[in-house]
Amino acid sequence: MKILIKNAQIVNEGQIIKSDILIENDVISKIDSQISEDADQIIDAEGKYLLPGVIDDQVHFREPGLTHKGEIETESRAAIAGGTTSFIDQPNTVPNAVTQELLADKYEIASQKAYANYGFMMGGTNDNLEEVLKTNPRNVPGIKLFLGSSTGNMLVDNPETLENIFSNTKMLIAVHCEDEATIKANTQKYLDEYGEDIPVKFHHLIRSEEACCKSSSKAVELAKKTGARLHVFHLSTAKEMELFRNDIPLKDKKITAEVCVHHLTFTNEDYDTKGGLIKWNPAVKTQKDKDALWEALLDDRIDVIATDHAPHTWEEKQNVYTKCPSGAPLVQHSLVVMLENYKNGKISLEKIVEKMSHNPAILFRVEKRGFVREGYKADLVLVDLNENWTVAKENILYKCGWSPLEGMNFHSKVTHTFVNGNLVYDNGKINEQKFGERLLFEVQE
Repeated sequence: MKILIKNAQIVNEGQIIKSDILIENDVISKIDSQISEDADQIIDAEGKYLLPGVIDDQVHFREPGLTHKGEIETESRAAIAGGTTSFIDQPNTVPNAVTQELLADKYEIASQKAYANYGFMMGGTNDNLEEVLKTNPRNVPGIKLFLGSSTGNMLVDNPETLENIFSNTKMLIAVHCEDEATIKANTQKYLDEYGEDIPVKFHHLIRSEEACCKSSSKAVELAKKTGARLHVFHLSTAKEMELFRNDIPLKDKKITAEVCVHHLTFTNEDYDTKGGLIKWNPAVKTQKDKDALWEALLDDRIDVIATDHAPHTWEEKQNVYTKCPSGAPLVQHSLVVMLENYKNGKISLEKIVEKMSHNPAILFRVEKRGFVREGYKADLVLVDLNENWTVAKENILYKCGWSPLEGMNFHSKVTHTFVNGNLVYDNGKINEQKFGERLLFEVQE
């Protein structure tokens, strides 16, 4: 199968170049200003931009066990419609993916159901070190530790266990950092005042700057002490930015940082209109925090943009504060949100591609993906930067059927998505064949 894309503006490795691109079977076989080979399909991309597919390093697709909220099938389908061609799913499913057998079960489900390429994190607990150390770095992206409890009750709070995991694995350790004792004390304070129905606008004061900083600084300290590879998920505060550096290339960094789309988009002032729909852990915080995240993203202290895509049902999100679960769906809209920021002059196209495609590939050492290069897998996205549309019920593809972005207008649109050389999304139409593959990772001795 050959697909020829003509006249695309290719955004890749810090440059934008007008070029043709030839896809043969599952790989990019040729990139040239003028390709005139016969092809089974020719797509004229005049006026459109071609990007490497987004690699989202943090999603919760809810399968197994929480499939009333989302499934690998439904959420990966939404992902390809939004230009995300690979995802890394987290272990706080039911049951938690904390044994090799349970991890293998998730991979088996994905092999049947995933529209996009997939990787699953192995979960660490207070007592599964032996299982963690059996993880194969060739086909599993890393170890996930919850240093603050969130959905799924996987809190790892035993200092000895943590040190053991950090000292004994060469794999990347990804962490959710919020200090449990701080959150508990803050929650109690507001419970005493308001009972169960705490106004959601206090969420960022309950899951506070202090809770985040205390936990992330401990994790960074432990990584420095043990030499572990540490990746800190979903940073949310200005203060945490001093923990990260930008004076060495990403491939040489042992300690790396991620920011999520929602922390770049919302602030605590949006709780008044959005309520529980924007209740996340860690919480969306102040404008000052948001500004600092942007600054660190642009100066490379923050390496990756992800979503922490975490659907819950509409009904669940209507509950009072203490019963309203944290998390929201974002994987269909992450790229267009960032393209909107490009339109508003906040970030360049090259930087968006670096943070959403190149850097996740470098950081997780994903094999032959994340770049527009000859010989690499053809995971590609075409975008029209001049198409206006609005997020509405009828165009939301998440199983939960809602989005915190509903009613927002965007001025860019994903028109085509390719996964492993297959056109899986074409101007609103989804190819219902599933072409997702298991992600592989380069192992460095």
